[in-house]
Parts: sequence; C-alpha cells; structure tokens
Amino acid sequence: MSKARLEKHYLSVILPSLQKKFGYKNVMQVPRIEKVVINIGIKDAASDSKVMDQIVAELMLISGQKPVVTKAAKSIAAFKLRKGMPIGCKVTLRKKMMYEFLDRLINIALPRGKDFRGLSSKQFDGNGNFAFGLKEHIVFPEIDYDKITTIRGMGIVVVTNAKNNEESKALLEGFNVPFIP
Repeated sequence: MSKARLEKHYLSVILPSLQKKFGYKNVMQVPRIEKVVINIGIKDAASDSKVMDQIVAELMLISGQKPVVTKAAKSIAAFKLRKGMPIGCKVTLRKKMMYEFLDRLINIALPRGKDFRGLSSKQFDGNGNFAFGLKEHIVFPEIDYDKITTIRGMGIVVVTNAKNNEESKALLEGFNVPFIP
C-alpha cells in the first residue's frame, strides 16, 4: 500500500524540521496528526428524512468514508427535538484517508471558499488540536453543484498529539495550512 502525498511530505520534510526546531531526541516525540473529524449538523433532519440521506451521501463523497448519523442525547421542547432523533452526521478519518482529505482541503477546497484569506490562529484549543468551520460544503470538487438543494456548513477538527498550540501550529504550517498572519 503506497503512502499519500502529504504523508510522504510529513515523513521526509516536516518530521526532520520539527525534530530540529524543538530539539527532540526521538522521532516519536515529534507531533503528528492523529485524526480529522468532520461534522455536519442538520436542524431540519427531524422533519425530513430525505435531507439526512442526502447529507450522508454528500459527506461520504467528500470524505471517502461512510459517516455515522448522530442522534439527540436528550429532548429539548423549545427546538421540537426528542431524544434519539437524527441531528447530524460525522466521520472520523485516520491514516491514508486523513492525509488524502487534508491534501484536497488545503490545496483545493479552502482556496475556493468565498472571501477566503486564511484560517485564524486563535482556533487552537490549548492542547494542540485545531478546529474550524466551513460555511459552504460545495467548495469540495466532489460535490455536484446542480444537485445541491441547500448549502450547508461543516465543522472540521484536526486532532494532533502536540503538547501545545505552538507545536501544533508549526506542524500544520509544515502542511501549508493557510493561517492569517
């Protein structure tokens, strides 16, 4: 099984530079991306089951993996929501699928976004994880624009094993993630 393009770049370029920059003695100390979680919340899924099927199919096209339907944990009368109702879907990508998704996200999808200038450095959580949202899921080339009824947003979380935000940001900058200066 061959490695993804970004994985080869990580092993040959990013890993040695981070090891040198942070003074790690062992390559296992160098931060790496462990997984990417993509989430789409759907408020009108409770009233129309076809919407959920469409979003699951679109997320499957984007990620290359079958998403899991997330259900409400408790009932909330103000939102007309009952426990167990479908409210969204998510997919967790690891290894080769993760690197291939990140490659498409960084090089194709993010630059296609309307008025995109970069991602904010303030979206790190303090433990080395980076979370951001996309307003339009149609920026991915896999989505056929003519078949879309509603443009939806999605949340993307890049989970790393970095100890702090500085290490995580250096890791993501090595992958050419566009940050706002």
